[in-house]
Amino acid sequence: MDIAFRTRKLEKAFNAAESLQKAYGARMAKVIMTRMAVLRAAGNLALVPITPPDRRHQLAGNRKEQFAVDLVNPHRLVFKANHEPVPRKHDGGIDMERVTAITILDVVDYH
Repeated sequence: MDIAFRTRKLEKAFNAAESLQKAYGARMAKVIMTRMAVLRAAGNLALVPITPPDRRHQLAGNRKEQFAVDLVNPHRLVFKANHEPVPRKHDGGIDMERVTAITILDVVDYH
C-alpha cells in the first residue's frame, strides 16, 4: 500500500527508528514500526488484519471517514484513504478492497 503523511513533521518522525523512539518512546516506536510494515505489505486496506494485535477498524462520529490500528493501549495509529474520490460500495460505505493508498494522520488516544 502507498503511504503518505498528514505533515512533514510526522513523516520525518516515521522515517527512522531513532526519530520514532525520540517522539514516542522505545516500546511505542517498536509497535508503530510493526504496524507500518503490515500496512506497507498489504495490497489494499481489506488485507490489514481486523483481529488483534493490529485490529484495523473504521472510526465513528467526527472521524467516520478514518481508520485506526491498535498500538500500545490506549493509543491508535489513525489514517484515512488517500484517494480522490474515496472508493465507495453501492451502499455508500468505503470499499476497502479498492483502497490502495492511505495518509497517516496521527498517533493518538481518542478515547
